[in-house]
Amino acid sequence: MLPSVTFLDLETTGATPLRDRITEIALVRFDDGVETLRWQTLINPQQPIPPFIQSLTGINDAMVADAPTFAEVADKLLALLEGSVLAAHNVRFDHGFLKSEFKRIGCNFRTKVLCTVKLSRLLYPQYYSHGIDAIVERHRITGLARHRAMGDVEAILIMLNDARRDLGEEEVRAAALKLMSAPTLPPHIDASLVGELPEAPGVYLFYGENDLPLYIGKSINLRARVLSHFSSDHASSKEMRMTQEMKRFEWIPTAGEFSALLLESRLVKERLPIYNRQLRRERQLCSWRLAPGDTSQPLLTLVHEDEIDPSQLTQLFGTFKSKRQAVETLRKIAEMSHLCVKALGLEPGRNGPCFAYQLKGCKGVCCGQESTEMHALRVQQALIAHKLKIWPYPGKIGIEEYNLENDLRQIHVFEHWVYLGVAVDDDSLQELRTQKTALKFDLDTYKLLLKMLAQKKTRVLDLAG
Repeated sequence: MLPSVTFLDLETTGATPLRDRITEIALVRFDDGVETLRWQTLINPQQPIPPFIQSLTGINDAMVADAPTFAEVADKLLALLEGSVLAAHNVRFDHGFLKSEFKRIGCNFRTKVLCTVKLSRLLYPQYYSHGIDAIVERHRITGLARHRAMGDVEAILIMLNDARRDLGEEEVRAAALKLMSAPTLPPHIDASLVGELPEAPGVYLFYGENDLPLYIGKSINLRARVLSHFSSDHASSKEMRMTQEMKRFEWIPTAGEFSALLLESRLVKERLPIYNRQLRRERQLCSWRLAPGDTSQPLLTLVHEDEIDPSQLTQLFGTFKSKRQAVETLRKIAEMSHLCVKALGLEPGRNGPCFAYQLKGCKGVCCGQESTEMHALRVQQALIAHKLKIWPYPGKIGIEEYNLENDLRQIHVFEHWVYLGVAVDDDSLQELRTQKTALKFDLDTYKLLLKMLAQKKTRVLDLAG
């Protein structure tokens, strides 16, 4: 299938590499299509194995009490994997645990990987499920110890042998090579650094010759998104130019997509990367403010973002990227609802009918044919769909995200739609909960939070008490 590939499986005390530990390792290595070694061992995780894991795997504390620790087998494992592609079912899980274990002993573990879940999907696209249990059932595999490391490795090997028989060696090889292929990187980009990119949420920054970023982006899968920038099939000449100018990159992991969106928005506004045109802060961001009195002239005034009081949004309508967009939107609303453009402040002059009245597009508040009270009421009704929402909480709230794979927990604190900061532990949460901060409204944050709060799965913490 590949010149050298080692199929590996791990059993662990849990699902989080930064907190849990390995309890068993099994691997089978092939060189030039021939099995060259087979190795398995229990590992002392140096922590209790939870009862649920014991019942699932059959590995208990007594079984691993006299087993070697990971540090004691690390050198041997490195030798067994040297020069070979690491293949595993959901390889991100196994690779993540190996990297964490090696990191604990001061070793930076790097290797090429192949995911046999993805390989199964390519080889058998007609099937929905590609987990080990589904493969065992699909290929009628019997007599293997499920949830033990070597048993799971052997299940994958049987699946691949069936694929060679059913589809042919060349198709299996082509599928593996397709998964292994990666975009051609510019010569100045460290390929080993690319290998460290996690398949997890976060923000990435591309740099040119200096410390000012060329581009800042976010993704729920940093590895896939960053690599997509190096594809030969560039989406635009701008993207091709950007990757040619790029000399290095870095990334910041987050607990989820919302955390990545907030961080991306803040970094773009702070650092103004030249290729982030859409997210770069525009000083023209604005909203329409309705005057408090029915007879006020004009009824609506355009206010810019810096003038908005986040605690008083009841008289604000719309979130516009420019004065032009705000005016065009209001003109359309006036036309649809037969509002007076002069009373709205869109046409100069105070006396006499507006131009729209002459075309029967205004009900005549400008010339006494409609009361100012009725016109003001119709204005509010016409704008109601654009009304900014008042803060629905008694005080501060926290939006919590947790990523199981990197064990990262982030709580984002807000008050009156204003982002106050992120807490990663109880101390920083308490600090944000009690600090007094001048509230500065940001329309991008308002939109992000509004969308997040509309999702039923969002975890909202009441921090007002």
